Amino acid sequence: MSGVNSKHLLFEQLARVAKAMASANRLEILEFLAQGERNVETLARLTGLSVANVSQHLQQLKAVGLVRARKEGLHVYYSLDNQMAVDLVVALRAVAERNLAEVKLILDSYFRVKDNLEPVPAQELWERAKLGLVTVLDVRPPEEFTSGHVPGAINVTLKDLGKRLKYLKKQKEVIAYCRGPYCVLAFEAVEELRKHGVNARRMEDGFPEWKNADLPVEKD
Repeated sequence: MSGVNSKHLLFEQLARVAKAMASANRLEILEFLAQGERNVETLARLTGLSVANVSQHLQQLKAVGLVRARKEGLHVYYSLDNQMAVDLVVALRAVAERNLAEVKLILDSYFRVKDNLEPVPAQELWERAKLGLVTVLDVRPPEEFTSGHVPGAINVTLKDLGKRLKYLKKQKEVIAYCRGPYCVLAFEAVEELRKHGVNARRMEDGFPEWKNADLPVEKD
């Protein structure tokens, strides 16, 4: 086999990974799995897809090693095979944000209109949190928080935010985060907090990116 042919065969295998990720539904599934292990039924509920459809997407991701599966009773649970899947999504996002006008329009129209303040980079947040200068707010569902979160973070979902306003108003600054930079939960939490006079900002990325940066992770 010639060197040229070998190179082409290698690129074909690389293209298999790219093809497996070339789906909005599969990218969303990867985002959910980056929060922690999930069974097929839970992923179907979160994505609004049928169980059969989610299973097909998972098989394609599993075929190229992006996710792994384990069986427990009647349920099959999936998780990321390693954190490189998060790196791939981050790289894809960076290319799209830099080069696609459609992406910039969506970000400006649906995300930045809710929050035009500069988000806080993860490393800066960690340094300020260690000094007790900020309150870190995790607005993901409790089961995702339990799987892993920023050390010292408090877990308050959007529906419960009103009940904690009295406490949050007393904090110097509140930094909210959720599943990733496109997760609307953090945007909506910050918007709601500011309406009630709370000094609030977002973390630049989400929990998967925090974990991928080798920053400390706490589990309950």
